[in-house]
Amino acid sequence: MSFPSVRFVAVRCAMALALAGAAAGACTPIRESHGWVADSSSENAAVQPGVDTKSTVMARMGSPSTTANFGANDWYYVTALQQNFAYFKPKTTARKITVVRFNTDDVVASVDQFGLEKGKIVNYAGQKTPTRGRELGLLEQIFGTVGTQLPIPEDDRDRGGGDRRN
Repeated sequence: MSFPSVRFVAVRCAMALALAGAAAGACTPIRESHGWVADSSSENAAVQPGVDTKSTVMARMGSPSTTANFGANDWYYVTALQQNFAYFKPKTTARKITVVRFNTDDVVASVDQFGLEKGKIVNYAGQKTPTRGRELGLLEQIFGTVGTQLPIPEDDRDRGGGDRRN
């Protein structure tokens, strides 16, 4: 009875470890940052209520992710961190929302920050708005226009077809 050589066993162990490392590396989650990303200079220089204006906020923080609707004078800077694991749905692990509110003179009135704990899940209505007409099946969609278009325009049929000159 012969035993495998030490070299053969070492190569097999190294291959098994490499395979296990590759498998473990394939299962690590992918982290992605979405939205506004603060650079080091914008976080160090905080926006001060009563001092900063829209132009200084724009110069310091850049364009907002979104602005308020319906006449409110608020700018929202949204940052979200998502973690995606294999083929599963991405999960938001962190969110930071900075709200800069301006008064009527375009001077900063207040600065608020919210995190993931303030978020609320919104359920959208699953109802559909009915439309007039009828629903077409697959074959009706494909062959529905066959025979409805004339191959020769009507003005050419009246002249006998072609492009004859008078």
